[in-house]
Amino acid sequence: MPTTDPTTPIKKVDPRKLMDEHLLDRLSTRITADHRHMEHEYARRIMTETVKFLVAGVKSDGPLSPSETVDIGWHTFILHTADYAEFCDRVAGYFIHHNPEYLDRKTHGGPKNVRQRTLDAITAAGFEVDLPLWPAVADCHQCHAGCHDSPK
Repeated sequence: MPTTDPTTPIKKVDPRKLMDEHLLDRLSTRITADHRHMEHEYARRIMTETVKFLVAGVKSDGPLSPSETVDIGWHTFILHTADYAEFCDRVAGYFIHHNPEYLDRKTHGGPKNVRQRTLDAITAAGFEVDLPLWPAVADCHQCHAGCHDSPK
């Protein structure tokens, strides 16, 4: 958990200032085309949360992981390579790679801890978390790979 003085308000950052409105709309439209059950405004929320996640990841000193929903936004953004590369260069100074991996329970504390660390990192970066896009991770007693979606 980030250590902050509870009497000091965290300055909230508007993630939409980090992405051009036209690009946000284009990526949201792509999500609704690929996932026909999603409304455009929901897709915009996904993209906005993706921006928060990416910025938080740059500022974090530990591994973070997107929710399944936020990962849809990240995958969509990566497909727009020029826009994604420009965004990464602007907010991070380097290309933010997507390296999917199972997070070892011993090293990272399991999916619940990684989820909480991710939410804490987003908050520490100055953003409000859109909590419905980050559903709680269920206890998985059959998990063999240290993830919430074990292939075994």
